[in-house]
Amino acid sequence: MSSEWQMLSIGEISTLVTKGTTPTSLGYQFSNQGVNYVKSESITFDGRIDKSKFAFIDVETHNALRRSQLESGDILFSMAGIYIGKTAVVKSDIIPANTNQAVGIIRIDRQRAQPEFIDFCLRNPVLRAYANSLVAQSAQPNLNLAEIKGLPINLPSLLEQKAIAHILGTLDDKIELNRKTNETLEAMAKALFKSWFVDFDPVRAKAEGRPTGLPAEISDLFPDAFEDSELGEIPSGWKVAELGDCSLHIESGTRPKGGIDKNLAFGIPSIGAESISPIGQFDFSKTKWVDAAFAQSAGRGWIQNYDVALYKDGGKPGEFRPRTALYGDGFPFEKAMVNEHVFLLRSSQLGQPYLYYLFNFDLVLAQIIHKGSSKGAQPGLNQEEVRASSFVKPDKRALDTFNLTIEPSIRKQLLLGKDCQVLSQLRDALLPKLISGEIRTPDAEKMLEEVGV
Repeated sequence: MSSEWQMLSIGEISTLVTKGTTPTSLGYQFSNQGVNYVKSESITFDGRIDKSKFAFIDVETHNALRRSQLESGDILFSMAGIYIGKTAVVKSDIIPANTNQAVGIIRIDRQRAQPEFIDFCLRNPVLRAYANSLVAQSAQPNLNLAEIKGLPINLPSLLEQKAIAHILGTLDDKIELNRKTNETLEAMAKALFKSWFVDFDPVRAKAEGRPTGLPAEISDLFPDAFEDSELGEIPSGWKVAELGDCSLHIESGTRPKGGIDKNLAFGIPSIGAESISPIGQFDFSKTKWVDAAFAQSAGRGWIQNYDVALYKDGGKPGEFRPRTALYGDGFPFEKAMVNEHVFLLRSSQLGQPYLYYLFNFDLVLAQIIHKGSSKGAQPGLNQEEVRASSFVKPDKRALDTFNLTIEPSIRKQLLLGKDCQVLSQLRDALLPKLISGEIRTPDAEKMLEEVGV
């Protein structure tokens, strides 16, 4: 560490360190809309604030909870529960906002430190491990405000702080741009699937004598009438089928007897439910490893290109909803396998893009969940339930056209996902070295130039 750097505590560089308040503890209630209310689960491990997980309070409640009103530049710190140490900087686009008692609020003295730099310091795995070691010494799984104030920070000059935050922030911004692009591509693909195969919009338009709004060669793929079926009204000529009758291959993986060796840092990646995100992509930061000899002897669970991975276990009875993801081009492992909590699905008859989006809609999920997963105390799926699930099978020409239309979008999503993994690894490698002074900013800037960031 350079002699210009100072070792200071969070308390010494902050104008305020406090925590939020739960509205119900003061006699107030949550509302369906209004002021954003940020809970701990809204803070991601990579320093983002997930707006989809906000709760809401009305303006009167927000004014009453004055202590925990957030300002742009505040650092949120998850200080209670099982995910202690997650942090994020509050941006102006979520203001006005408030937060609860499981979230600490750190308001940095801008004349001494930059919030973005301090946030990266708090995201340093070494400091997170230290924070969690404090929790391990307590009866309750939480940090108190005094412990947060005491967290140590290596503080360079403001100019150096800004340079470091800019470098790491550039990587975060690129990752976020990729993520948003993928979300847009995913939403467009789902909208197309829903229009063609859930709402039957082209068929409905033709039946009512309206234009479909599609090119003639695509419009001609759809019938102009409906017929009754066991699943209700469906396009004429299309069939109600079971997945098991559509050349469905389904298999699950396994794990070594006695469980995963947590100290193993190489071998074959073993992908479990924790790696399947709700938005249909893999999070390889949570990958575990198995010995190559075990993987070869297992004989099943090996992932192939464009496999649909289906998380099949867990959740609360009555609330279980399978999660799916696609594996494919651009991902970081030449070989990978899944564990016993994940099914791999393939269907040459339906095509992998169609199969993936089919599992993203309730028309199949409701069938599966009704048939098995909600019956036991521990919800989950078995292969027979998946095979027996019914759906409306389109005409082959419509199926093929959808797959050909969507495949380039899927390929781009997978490559952007790979890019996010590379950028995340670079950021995580640079972060501790930059904030300790081991690597200086000019050297880090050259590294970014070499990878095209």
